[in-house]
Amino acid sequence: MLKRSVMALCLGLAGMAQANEPVDLDMVNRIRQEAFHRSQVMATFGHLTEEIGPRLTNSPGMAQANAWSRGKFTEWGLSNVHDEAFDDFGRGWTYRSASVELLAPRVTSLRAVPKAWTPGTQGPVEGEAVVVTLKTKADLDKYKGKLKGKIVLLSEAREYKPGTEADSRRYDEAGLTELLSFSVPKDTNPAERGKRLAEYRQRQDLVQATNRFLTEEGALAALSISGWDNGIIRVGGGGSRRAGEPAGIPELAVAAEHYNPLLRAIERKQDVRLRINVDAQFTSETNDPGYNTIAEIPGSGKADEIVMIGAHMDSWHAGTGAADNAAGVAVMMEAMRILKAVGAKPRRTIRVALWSGEEQGLIGSAAYVAKHFADYPEATDPEQKKLPRYFQERTGPLQRKRDYDKFSAYFNLDNGSGKIRGIYAQENQAAMPIFEAWLKPFNDVGATIVTVRNTGSTDHVSFDRVGLPGFQFVQDGLDYFSNVHHSDLDTYDHASPEDLKQAAAILASFAYHAAMREQKLPRKPLLEN
Repeated sequence: MLKRSVMALCLGLAGMAQANEPVDLDMVNRIRQEAFHRSQVMATFGHLTEEIGPRLTNSPGMAQANAWSRGKFTEWGLSNVHDEAFDDFGRGWTYRSASVELLAPRVTSLRAVPKAWTPGTQGPVEGEAVVVTLKTKADLDKYKGKLKGKIVLLSEAREYKPGTEADSRRYDEAGLTELLSFSVPKDTNPAERGKRLAEYRQRQDLVQATNRFLTEEGALAALSISGWDNGIIRVGGGGSRRAGEPAGIPELAVAAEHYNPLLRAIERKQDVRLRINVDAQFTSETNDPGYNTIAEIPGSGKADEIVMIGAHMDSWHAGTGAADNAAGVAVMMEAMRILKAVGAKPRRTIRVALWSGEEQGLIGSAAYVAKHFADYPEATDPEQKKLPRYFQERTGPLQRKRDYDKFSAYFNLDNGSGKIRGIYAQENQAAMPIFEAWLKPFNDVGATIVTVRNTGSTDHVSFDRVGLPGFQFVQDGLDYFSNVHHSDLDTYDHASPEDLKQAAAILASFAYHAAMREQKLPRKPLLEN
């Protein structure tokens, strides 16, 4: 009985807090009408994916996407539309076509996509396939003088495992309820972190040594197995985007069901011969800056205070970067279009950012936050400077910039094209009743939960790590982690138009209410250590 009374009291207090948070239902109505009946989100999504295509950072596709989105923001009447550079990203790269043909012991075509930042073949090359097993740099010595004119197979075979669950999934009530529970974090183990750091350094050293070795030995090309089965090619980067580092030889990811037979044929002592043709190239030979695209709806009354929404526009190159993350970009662009279309006059400035370099470690958003809001002192140790910022040891207290105290909140979308089911509060208890009030007008379209949990791996982390309120939404997974994430199936046809319309309405409403409330969003305590 006591437990039931306590629960009732907690629900009552939450309801009171929710009731005290103003919600402009007239504006919500206007946003919903524009989002659901006059949507342009699929036109934006379609242009990004099927007119422009993949948008690897610093590629011609990314430059085209930056320019096109600037044009749309200007057309819609947004202000301060510009690209903002972040320094020293690396070389641009693009590819037009790739083919891998098995010539012996039989003739057939194999499905493959080149890894980003690896060179092309400069025309067709033919050679014998050989297996190369590299666990450490010492293993390279075993192959010295043996690889000239060869095509090397770098991956071990992987047993095919039939799927046991549906490819596309939505949250049921049990799944949403489970998200509401919070697991107390385990104690951080410095030794474990040191181990992971050492393993990362060893992998990076091995990659560079391997790139240099295969080039010097005269190997023609390298093949690796795709990370997923069922003919899906999942591929990211190889070689090196950094000028001055060895890019290696042409390297491709091959569909698992096409890669495994090559290894079995070699095990049977058969002569395996391949012809490979990759039309790929670096578009620069210097470490060039990358670019984020920025635009605003100026505020009035509290115009110097900032609400931000954003998504990363860069993608990998096997598909067209649809779910990851043209979906998020289209939603953010549509949210800004909606706010202009309904005549919103926010008190705070609403700023949208379309990030670059997310796939290489949140580089664009981290650089933006460091420039405008806050950052930790940059490492001076040369070994530390070689590491991504999230691996570097902090060398001093947080350095706050001029706009740190003027910042209210950042809202991100980057988990595919599934509808919004709620929001992660990122352990910000004070924000939870606010979000519950803002979500209530969208309960009828499936957005119902506010979970205290953290979520990571995307651009809101750049804000959260310096103590700024940064949030990512809970989304239906669809087939994001079964078929499309970083794969050649990440295309227009896997997106849900109704879900993107729903998400755009919610983003527009959240941005508007954050910009209109009397106080900035509350902040959780900053754990600087």
